[in-house]
Amino acid sequence: MTDASSGAPTYLDSASSEPLHPAARAVLLAALDQGYADPRRLHGPARSARLLLDNAREVTAQALGVRADEVSFVGSGTDAVHRGLLGLLAGRARSGSRLLHSAVEHSSVLHAAAWRTGEAASLPVDRHGRLTADTVRAALTPDVAALAVQSANHEVGTVQPVAEIAAAAGDVPVFMDACASAGRLPLPDGWAVAAASAHKWGGPAGVGVLLVRKGARWRNPFPADDRVDERAAGFENVPSALAAAAALQAVVAEQEERSVREAALIAKVRKTVAASVPDVEIVGDPDERLPHLVTFSCLYVDGEALVHGLDRRGFGVASGSACTASTLAPSHVLEAMGVLTHGNVRVSLTRDTAEAQVDAFLAALPDVVRAIRAEAGL
Repeated sequence: MTDASSGAPTYLDSASSEPLHPAARAVLLAALDQGYADPRRLHGPARSARLLLDNAREVTAQALGVRADEVSFVGSGTDAVHRGLLGLLAGRARSGSRLLHSAVEHSSVLHAAAWRTGEAASLPVDRHGRLTADTVRAALTPDVAALAVQSANHEVGTVQPVAEIAAAAGDVPVFMDACASAGRLPLPDGWAVAAASAHKWGGPAGVGVLLVRKGARWRNPFPADDRVDERAAGFENVPSALAAAAALQAVVAEQEERSVREAALIAKVRKTVAASVPDVEIVGDPDERLPHLVTFSCLYVDGEALVHGLDRRGFGVASGSACTASTLAPSHVLEAMGVLTHGNVRVSLTRDTAEAQVDAFLAALPDVVRAIRAEAGL
């Protein structure tokens, strides 16, 4: 089944990467001719590039509700996570070296925690994947330097109570991975440093956004670079940064209408899958969640087989719990939640996903699951 209007497959994996927003495309093409020079130089083309970069910073700040001097453009969302978290820990070195993080953090947080010198403690979550303020209070010790908690989970969509958690953490600053939610939900209160990723909201890939609150004790954890922005390294991709800002501005303007529409479609997916597919578990919070995303797991089915089977029908989805060919390891997120970890499918809608496409997916899914189970003799 493909999109009847274009003949293209139905892409249902915007949580991995949203298609380029029309606003980003238009700005990118225009900026390529003006933003090629190094913005730290003093000649005319450089000054033009600096103006574009400053404009991108202002637009991004306004869209996210922060100050322009709190915004830095880096190489990716992963880069923003690494710089943000490790820089916060470096700035807090005199206070302690221990990091607390939820058990469902993105792998970029876990890799940063493992790379550094210092203890890291994983905090348990409930069956919806939510970290509670009480759990944080119980884990606090005098040597805790920082707490990492995502704004919303990339895999199951559960929104975390960041403001409550930050209040429970007291003087311990919060690093927030906002890559899954930035542009889709307003940023919560309480964080000191945050990271976002432009390709998640329809900006170009290769643009990360690092947010460091004024007054936060953040110190560059990596070798210094002679740039205008001390928090970044290397020559900023000025045209892409401006395009990312344009896309963010556009999606924030669309946010309310789009959230209502997508939440209704996802509610339809949750209800229909539960009724039409035997032995299925829909995971994540049913209410406090990202509006465009749903994840479910099918018993007796391999996640990769489901992805391939749906792909052959013309539907591009992800499998958050798929055992990868290299590690054969199930999702750490689903394991931490204590839910079914195999036969997993994540569906995430784009800004152009139509109800007819969702209906076609829902019609195809039971047959795909049934065929895979039949091949396994079930």
